Amino acid sequence: MSRVSNNPISIPENVEILLSGQDIKIKGPLGILEYPLVCEISVNQIDGFLKIKANSNSQHANALSGTFRALIANMVHGVSKGFEKKLQLVGVGYKAQANANKLSLTLGFSHPIDFEIPNGIKIETPSQTEIIIKGIDKQKVGQVSADIRAYRKPEPYKGKGVRYSDEVIVLKETKKK
Repeated sequence: MSRVSNNPISIPENVEILLSGQDIKIKGPLGILEYPLVCEISVNQIDGFLKIKANSNSQHANALSGTFRALIANMVHGVSKGFEKKLQLVGVGYKAQANANKLSLTLGFSHPIDFEIPNGIKIETPSQTEIIIKGIDKQKVGQVSADIRAYRKPEPYKGKGVRYSDEVIVLKETKKK
């Protein structure tokens, strides 16, 4: 039995859970998320907690129960508090500017990069070298931040590029004559 799925998910007061057939819909103050369930697991709502249980003793059902417990817990956290990732731009002349639905990046190329902001994601730029990505879907927030970072990954000699705020870059020593 999965040890992850044994832990019940506590539901905050301002979050509403709707179980209908093979779908789960979670509604909170920040938005609504829904996800399809598989037939190998069952979800029960008991006294402000969600319990996920595998319907059979197979290894596949056991693995799915832990996975779905983590996904549903992230959905509950997302609609109640939300997720955010912070990126930093390190380099001379590197800057970012967030508009209504575009993020303009100047990363040392001969042209500026315009990144289309997907639905459900908010991007803020408190300074020219900081980017804050917010949303209710953890996977989408992580994917958007990884896509922006992929334009100019931090290089190992000077550390220039787009990096996560908590990322540590180990700098290499340059060649000596």
